[in-house]
Amino acid sequence: MSTEEIYELFVEHPIISTDSRQIEKGCIFFALKGENFNGNKYAESAISKGAAYSIIDEEEYNTSENTILVKDVLKALQDLAAFHRKQLAIPILGITGTNGKTTTKELIATVLSKKFKVSFTQGNLNNHIGVPLTLLRMNSETEFGVVEMGANHQGEIAELCQIALPDYGIITNIGQAHLEGFGSFDGVKKTKGELYNYISQKKGVIFYNSDNPLLEELSASIKNKISYGTKDATFTGVPIQSPPFIHVKANFAKGVLYLNSNLIGDFNFENILAAACIANYFGVDPLKIQEAIKKYHPTNNRSQLIKKGDVKIIMDAYNANPTSMSASINSFLSNLSGKNYLILGDMLELGDYSAAEHSKIIDLIPELIAKNTFLVGKEFYKSGKNSALKTFLNVDELYSYLKSNPIKNGNILIKGSRGIRLEKILEIFS
Repeated sequence: MSTEEIYELFVEHPIISTDSRQIEKGCIFFALKGENFNGNKYAESAISKGAAYSIIDEEEYNTSENTILVKDVLKALQDLAAFHRKQLAIPILGITGTNGKTTTKELIATVLSKKFKVSFTQGNLNNHIGVPLTLLRMNSETEFGVVEMGANHQGEIAELCQIALPDYGIITNIGQAHLEGFGSFDGVKKTKGELYNYISQKKGVIFYNSDNPLLEELSASIKNKISYGTKDATFTGVPIQSPPFIHVKANFAKGVLYLNSNLIGDFNFENILAAACIANYFGVDPLKIQEAIKKYHPTNNRSQLIKKGDVKIIMDAYNANPTSMSASINSFLSNLSGKNYLILGDMLELGDYSAAEHSKIIDLIPELIAKNTFLVGKEFYKSGKNSALKTFLNVDELYSYLKSNPIKNGNILIKGSRGIRLEKILEIFS
């Protein structure tokens, strides 16, 4: 069946499912496959649970008039999303970057929603499956789309651009992450730059941080661009410290506005400024931008402030890489007074660079708080076992230790990759 024919079915049944355990009545189930699962096996079950159709790519499961056989289910999903995106005929902003893309995405969607009906990537559905699902959730009421694009190997952003067809683009920053897949920092740089390349070829507009030398370099040859930064930019602003929160003094055409936020960490300054710049470009009232940023609260373990009695916890275990880890530690130690503690989990997917990068993080930790630092994971355990730092192979070991040796007051930064499960530590303080 062709993409156009599947699209006709989608118009009648505009709900997509890729999980046979979560079937909505009248949806279309795409039987995706992975290393440890085969969705084709659940095609019939999905129909029995209420799916209108199941899209499959293995002949033996073509057992019903409601199963549709295609050559490749994933390709069919991506082609359907790309076809749908063309029918939408709305502006779409693509966003990628090593750090801050999820927070920036949510800030951008929040401020743009003051003028448009915005549809944007939910959670971290930013890969070759998540981007199509994001697009397919957009409908005739959507006026603006914001699509987050993640990558862990070269060429992936270019592939996602061919699906989402963005008109505008922003790279939050470029740092060391997923080095196992990219091979090197140059690989990261090249991959993130694929968004700029696509937008430039389409004659769209990019937004870039002029304070970032690398982004300044990558954007140098692009004609249609809007800069934001602390000086010499189209849209300017400066950070205002109000520990533990970061605020922004932003310069709009009619004057200065203070953008107060509920975000923690110096590094969030550029995320706020980027959102304000983009909203300003699209004509959102500055006072509504100010209101939107003030009301935004981070969720899902991203720069969250959690108060438990005399303990203040900065929960930032949504993700971690060398760039974000060092930024979080420096911001935490420079902005919060009192007794400080660090709970740091391994940074995953660094490949051959892992040992060296974990050692560099350990070197950042001041001697004064070494006894208040807890390292979790195999890499930190190896790198820190001969230091004054407390090391634990996994979060369960640390959990047991803190149960017997509780932290009763002070500030705690919890930072690590999601795979380390540092959120378990919060149970101790509940």
